[in-house]
Amino acid sequence: MTAMKAPIARTVPGVSPALRLARRAWRLQYPDARRSLALAEQALARALAAGDAPAEGWARLARGFHRMRYATPREAVQELAAAQRCFEATRERAGAILAQVGIGRCRLMEGRARESLDLVLPLRADGLRVLRQEERGMLLNGIAGSYSALGDSAEAFAYMYQALRESSPTRNHGFDAVLYCNLAHELYQLGDYHEALRYIAQGIERCAFLDNARLLAVLLVNRVVCLTDLGRPREALPDIERLLALPADASGRGAHGAAFETMAIAALRAGKTALGRRLIEQARAALAQDAVAEERIELAVAEAELRRAEGDAAGAVALLERALPLPDEGPSLRARCLYFAALADLHEQLGNAQAALRHLRVWQTLHVERAQRASQARFQAASLQTELLRIRRERDAIDARRRSSERAKAELETINRQLAGKVREVQSLQAELKQQALRDVLTGLYNRRHLNEVLPALFALARREGGPLAVALIDLDHFKAVNDRYGHGAGDRLLAAFGQLLARRVRRSDVACRYGGEEFCLLMPHTDAEAAAEKVRALLKQWRAFVLAADGDDGPAIGGCTFSAGVADTRSAPDSIEALLKAADDSVLEAKRLGRDRVVVCDR
Repeated sequence: MTAMKAPIARTVPGVSPALRLARRAWRLQYPDARRSLALAEQALARALAAGDAPAEGWARLARGFHRMRYATPREAVQELAAAQRCFEATRERAGAILAQVGIGRCRLMEGRARESLDLVLPLRADGLRVLRQEERGMLLNGIAGSYSALGDSAEAFAYMYQALRESSPTRNHGFDAVLYCNLAHELYQLGDYHEALRYIAQGIERCAFLDNARLLAVLLVNRVVCLTDLGRPREALPDIERLLALPADASGRGAHGAAFETMAIAALRAGKTALGRRLIEQARAALAQDAVAEERIELAVAEAELRRAEGDAAGAVALLERALPLPDEGPSLRARCLYFAALADLHEQLGNAQAALRHLRVWQTLHVERAQRASQARFQAASLQTELLRIRRERDAIDARRRSSERAKAELETINRQLAGKVREVQSLQAELKQQALRDVLTGLYNRRHLNEVLPALFALARREGGPLAVALIDLDHFKAVNDRYGHGAGDRLLAAFGQLLARRVRRSDVACRYGGEEFCLLMPHTDAEAAAEKVRALLKQWRAFVLAADGDDGPAIGGCTFSAGVADTRSAPDSIEALLKAADDSVLEAKRLGRDRVVVCDR
């Protein structure tokens, strides 16, 4: 086993005014894209004048990410490479990792998904040690995007889930809206359009608190795709109008990935031929020579739709057949399904039953493959959605506090603002009710239902990475005697006190649950059984010293509390979740047999 390297500290030789500006520009890239660019330009000018390499690196990093969204990948890579050189000169490891993440994202935008994954995946271990919360999320999201483009939805969802776990709703600077967008994209690629629409709506709602037209534009394009594929293109027309109102520069949706071809398909299927023709012309002008296969396929389908609308179905077929996508070209399953469905439909219109059936069978094969991938990814998607509920609840609580403060300052509000506030309060309550379903009311810890949801994902992650996952089962000693002697009220207070103690002792990555009765379960990712046992022994020491205060003037205080615990990890019980829990449970029984008040580690 390779020894873990010591954490690498950020080496910043003083915090200059230029560096403060550059760091602020970096933090504002999601909540206020225009302000972010303006600050980055100011910081770069100051850094170059003063020879301030750290500030230059962060300013170029912010500019590079902005160009990635609003200019072209090639321009962005030039700026990101310059940032990387600054970071390497100053030994700023965090900045160098982020520059590499940006370059990987540019490769992905150019349709080079394998190259992107090869760039960003090796950064994972180092990045999780040196990056901040939202920056870790950006790295993990970059890995997820590469896996998505390669058709591995299960891995994409797993990394999105981890990105959410690393992203605090109080400090993610709008990054959660990006994750809503990416989750929706992955869902509609698998054909789950209704679920995708739900997350798109949440992302658009989140954009109301951000000044990021590019992110809003991507969410709107995603909704156009979903509504068109669901056979509801007329409902997409307001989004198309909204998108076309955004300028193709840094104040709007940007010049790259304008998705005119996507909007053209929706417009033509909604019967808006003139709008569709105009969008196709814009798509031809916008698409570069090295456009990715997805864009070329969608443009071909749009042009075929236009020819059919003009009465030239035979010309539409000929056009599509010239654009036949090859499997190694990289178009997604959705794009290929779109292509073959359009071709089959046109042949049917022309009365070519045999050709229509042939293409329909290809479409059917691709559709089955999409369903199979969706099935494989369903568990990871469910875990991700559970985490989204947690993030959304915390964020809604933050928004509710902010709204309360705003209401205190503004004595008069319009009826529309009052109604909007009520809607948000209802949404916050719904999120809280969903969260309560995963919490034990007495102790405040997660309940067994939540344990059953998260343990499979953590177990699968440990097996995939080859790292340990420790499980500790804790059984409070002689708890029945407490109930018999002091009453069930005292027993409940004792359980609640232990739950509070356990919650204070766990790391952010740990999962503490009430397992049932006086039993508790603690999941510790990236921790082997011995390290976990040391942590549980420290908890036992604190529990021994704990004294439950008397309930009222005449009530007795309760002290001398102990527990018996068993610890196992995926290295001692690697076969299944059931084997892992049984190993921990057997160790609890052994602790009791040896006299209780101890922690026993599985010795398999």
